[in-house]
Amino acid sequence: MTHKGPQNRVRSSIENFILHLHPMRIDKRAIKFTRTFGLGGISALLFVILFISGIILRFSYIPTVEHAYESIVELQNHSIFGQFIRNIHHLSGMLLVVVSFLHLIRVYYTQSIFQRRAKNWIYGLILLFLVLFSSFTGYLLPWDQLSFWAVTVITRVIEYFPFIGVHIAQYIRSGDVINGNTLLNFYNLHTGVIPLVFVVLMSIHFWLVRNAGGVALPKNEHKKRVNVLPNLVVKEMMVASIVIAIIFIVSVFYNAPLLDEANPLKSPNPTKAPWYFLGAQELLLHVHPIFSAVIIPIGIGVFFIYLPYFNYKDLNIGVWFNSEKGKSLVIQSALLSVAFTFILIYLFEHFLHFEIWLSTYPSWISTGVFPFLLYVLPVSAYLTLIYKKGKSSNTEVIMSLTTILVSSYITMLMISLLLRGKGMLLVF
Repeated sequence: MTHKGPQNRVRSSIENFILHLHPMRIDKRAIKFTRTFGLGGISALLFVILFISGIILRFSYIPTVEHAYESIVELQNHSIFGQFIRNIHHLSGMLLVVVSFLHLIRVYYTQSIFQRRAKNWIYGLILLFLVLFSSFTGYLLPWDQLSFWAVTVITRVIEYFPFIGVHIAQYIRSGDVINGNTLLNFYNLHTGVIPLVFVVLMSIHFWLVRNAGGVALPKNEHKKRVNVLPNLVVKEMMVASIVIAIIFIVSVFYNAPLLDEANPLKSPNPTKAPWYFLGAQELLLHVHPIFSAVIIPIGIGVFFIYLPYFNYKDLNIGVWFNSEKGKSLVIQSALLSVAFTFILIYLFEHFLHFEIWLSTYPSWISTGVFPFLLYVLPVSAYLTLIYKKGKSSNTEVIMSLTTILVSSYITMLMISLLLRGKGMLLVF
């Protein structure tokens, strides 16, 4: 009888764990880095880094108005590697938002959301929402001017939702304004509830990917299966090592922001939302709240949820942009969307004053319907043109519309982030 040594047992345990995540053999095409860029795995890695660094920070943080800010200062100035650990947590949180978004975009543009994968697209959207919600709840915890007023801006936006908006905002804040109860609730959500829900949904997400056969691949390409160990696992370890190294190196030189302690009586100028919500804040500057805070977000949300269920034709699952023509249309739509959104915002800022020209009309018409139509009608005309004159398939048209919506939001986000000065005025 042979007995396995400790090293063999450890190796066997690691292999069993890996084979629970991956099948023993995999299509060779799936391990090509440019197939997925490792975005799903990087997202999972960032969650693990956030979980570990968050536990360490939890030992030093005190979730009360009197001590929250002081505990952060104490952590940074007097705890060994305190600033470094906070930098890692902050940087990983920002990266998780970006990488999760890119992962969702990659899945869509490789046409990997159809048939058996439609359900997983919904789980992916929910996970992205959880990432944003987790980042939002964590944003308040430093209790400085930046975090306090950023959360204040977003909760005020929620109030614009008709009938129930004020009640929802009050429930989130635990009152009419941000207070100690808000801080405690955000702390419990950020450190307890959201991570637990995230682990459950992420496990379901991974299982659905595995159940659907892994990465979606083109059907008309030559297939060759290889062992997961070492072909895929070595690449995953290399990518993980590079990501960790980059985060650690950047965290040495880049410090997580911390302004003065929160002062409810003195707002900074300009007062901006968390960076990932800046597109929504920019939209609110130009369009009536009933459109910018209700109709447009709900409409876009329903559109993205329904994406896998449209009646598509000529699908090429696993192929980037569905076709070469689709790729050209995506690039063209993105460029036109960026230019059109920027020009429209500039015109709203300096020349288009519907609130004055149509002052006899209700505000939801003058600053709601008209700006909304000024965006929707040209976009509709463009989509009709590429469908009828360009003879594009409905798959390519829907992909172009998705690109326009995403590009518009990113443009608004960048304008608000980089070009909004005091009083939220547009400056260059």
